[in-house]
Amino acid sequence: MKTRNLLIAVPSLLMALTAMASGTHAGGHDDEAIGKPGVASKVTRTITMDMADSMRFSVPNVTAKQGETIRFVVKNSGKVKHEMVLGTEKELKEHYEVMKKNPEMEHADANMVTVAPGKTGEIIWQFTKAGKIDFACLQPGHYDAGMKGFVTVAGGKAAPKKDGHGDHKH
Repeated sequence: MKTRNLLIAVPSLLMALTAMASGTHAGGHDDEAIGKPGVASKVTRTITMDMADSMRFSVPNVTAKQGETIRFVVKNSGKVKHEMVLGTEKELKEHYEVMKKNPEMEHADANMVTVAPGKTGEIIWQFTKAGKIDFACLQPGHYDAGMKGFVTVAGGKAAPKKDGHGDHKH
């Protein structure tokens, strides 16, 4: 009975530690640094990309506007499993080290999708902050082979509209 409890407790502890390790210095999750899960009804455009066994994304560099919600449709035209994971470079590298030790780990977070050969998956993501957001395939060996890219998010949400009542009296 103690072994069974230990088998249940250890994975739970590891998941908790992993969640804490991927947090920010302030203690929250770093999703805020890269944006937040998007809402399908707010998608402004769809970017279709292919993941191949050449260890490349067909669209390695994406531009977005701050506040924009993008649907990434990712097709795996290869013969091995691939994935797309959005994150900071630091988060991706940390997660990659975990993946090398646990290659069969499956993902269920909104910022990532694992796609079997011949299949298609999607991520809907809202880019809330300006800057560079990385993405990569974290299957063992793929990141090291260069299967990564980035999204450049242009700052400045839509400028406030002028009311048309200009105050140009001298």
